[in-house]
Amino acid sequence: MSGMKFKSITDMKFELPPKMVCIAAAADSRVLNSVKMALADGLGSFTLVGDCDGIIEVAEEIQLDLKGVRLIDQPSPEQAAQHACHLAGAGEVDVVVKGTVNTADFLRGVLNPHNGLRTGRVLSHVGIFDIPTYDRLLYVTDAGIIIKPTFEEKKQIIQNAVELAVSLGIHVPKVALLAAVETVNPKMEATLEAAALAKMAERGELRGAIVDGPLALDNAVSKDAVLSKGIKSEVAGAADILVVPNIEVGNVLVKSLTYFAGATFGGVVQGARVPIVMTSRADSAEMRYLSLIVACVSSHLNSIKSAIRKH
Repeated sequence: MSGMKFKSITDMKFELPPKMVCIAAAADSRVLNSVKMALADGLGSFTLVGDCDGIIEVAEEIQLDLKGVRLIDQPSPEQAAQHACHLAGAGEVDVVVKGTVNTADFLRGVLNPHNGLRTGRVLSHVGIFDIPTYDRLLYVTDAGIIIKPTFEEKKQIIQNAVELAVSLGIHVPKVALLAAVETVNPKMEATLEAAALAKMAERGELRGAIVDGPLALDNAVSKDAVLSKGIKSEVAGAADILVVPNIEVGNVLVKSLTYFAGATFGGVVQGARVPIVMTSRADSAEMRYLSLIVACVSSHLNSIKSAIRKH
């Protein structure tokens, strides 16, 4: 089950009004078991888009009562993704979720300008990990969307992660910009960009967080490593957010955390009109449910911020 540190987020669901959640290509036992968990906790209401016959068959197998659940028949996973993203862009649902559709087809639905999900901001994935050996939740970005982010994209990736972390209870997140080493090396582009981003944060050009880099992974999360290397930094050894230099590093890191470190995981895509849950097809029902909670909490807090801005 989810770790104790994740409890700080999962407890927030009891304070939320129910949210409208739409899942694309939902005919899958792990997907529908996460729906079953969410309905049992009163997290929200659901629209399931996909092969309706398949959805009903799986629901019967896992004893999921579909009473009150809206079903929309779109047998093609690609069309299911397009339809789900259209509903989200039109304001009919608060959260959109990737089911068994592959990532490229799902993202085509997200990026389709006719679906209205884009806001002009960079889209980036933020994973949240509860690691048994780490004393706090660890946010990792971006391991799922941008293959090799530019310097400008990294600025927005940082801002997306900081906004999510703040909304989930971290007052001033500590952001570590990862590289292979903790010193600037002209031959290593990641170190140059990390140093420039850290300086921008120091001057107030990146808001709401303490940012430092370049930092190697051990220096970002281990106080012993920081002491042995004599690093002086408010972030080193106590990072809340890890910003990876590219998707390959991010992919290996997040899978290492889940498969080797026993981490519990949830996460969302930030930067669109609504939070987007984009889990792997191999993720468990519980991990899918944790991502749903994160997305619903984020959606609720975004609604509050929008209302405040309007007044």
